[in-house]
Amino acid sequence: MTGRIEARLKDLEITLPTPPAPVASYVPAVVSGNLVFVSGQITSAPEGLKYVGVVGKDMSVDDGKAAARLCAINLVAQIKAACGGDLDRVRRCVKITVFVNAPPDFTQHPEVANGASDLLVAVFGDAGKHARAALGAGSLPRGVACEVEGIFEIA
Repeated sequence: MTGRIEARLKDLEITLPTPPAPVASYVPAVVSGNLVFVSGQITSAPEGLKYVGVVGKDMSVDDGKAAARLCAINLVAQIKAACGGDLDRVRRCVKITVFVNAPPDFTQHPEVANGASDLLVAVFGDAGKHARAALGAGSLPRGVACEVEGIFEIA
């Protein structure tokens, strides 16, 4: 039987990727009590990295928003793995942090971060509403436009 969240993903035409393995000395997620801390997810796609560059210089805010959305899809893939494959265990997305690769004078971090926030609400409904920080970064791993990390409450 397909779970409620899996059915929602299907309705949204979202196929979760196999969670990418860490590229350095860390783990993808840590479960502590009923919280899962998911490491930062970048713009990995099955065909390789997407959205490489600086938002507001090499790409538009809309491209940055799409990059943040892709990071959030990877975040959901990692939380699924941390929950043993059962996304219905997710009770709430508590907080996300969105890092935007942007020049010093860039000010549209919240608009870019909405790509991740909107995806999480679309997938989890009210349980996807979260606290958030959106930050500018002078660079990000592999030169990607965004990185998103998250904290989730699970059953």
